Amino acid sequence: MNERAANVIALIDMMGGETAGWGRPMGRQVFERIREFVDQRPRERVFAISMAGIEHLDFSFASETIVEIARRHRGEKGFFIVDLSDDDLRDNIDAAAVKKEQPLVVWYDGSYKLIGMPPSQGVREALAFALERPATRASEFASARDGMSIANSSSKFKQLWSGGFLLRSDGSAETGGTEFIYHPIAKVGHTTYA
Repeated sequence: MNERAANVIALIDMMGGETAGWGRPMGRQVFERIREFVDQRPRERVFAISMAGIEHLDFSFASETIVEIARRHRGEKGFFIVDLSDDDLRDNIDAAAVKKEQPLVVWYDGSYKLIGMPPSQGVREALAFALERPATRASEFASARDGMSIANSSSKFKQLWSGGFLLRSDGSAETGGTEFIYHPIAKVGHTTYA
């Protein structure tokens, strides 16, 4: 992983060394620690949440911590999960993310799994295209698809950004003016998160 160490949130550290997260009260306390960690790094846009050492998280705890930090920063900062090898942990985080309508990406050794709120059928191809690149423009997706207009492509990427699936930054269009550049949340192997 190429993310700088400053971008990694070790959940076990935020939990004071505890390996199990239970309930909303504990979740809210841990959320405040995560929020403070993120607030102390205003220039950072992407954070990895490491699950190393975590043995159990219940639905309520996952909802109040991991899902809530991602939901509150949707469109501005991105959070992804690493070091998640337990299916029960993933299922509890997934269920909490679905309930809060928040997508999350889990990265496994260079490949990803999307959990939480799924993308609509109409934008899935655009999301897959974006997740395979460190950065992309709507015009690139449009030119790679027969019959796809830039306006249609742009609409798909805007939906993905507003839905919390991608981040975006301002760029310059070849024809002049501004064109958004869309970034996957935590593309392993890439560090382009302008």
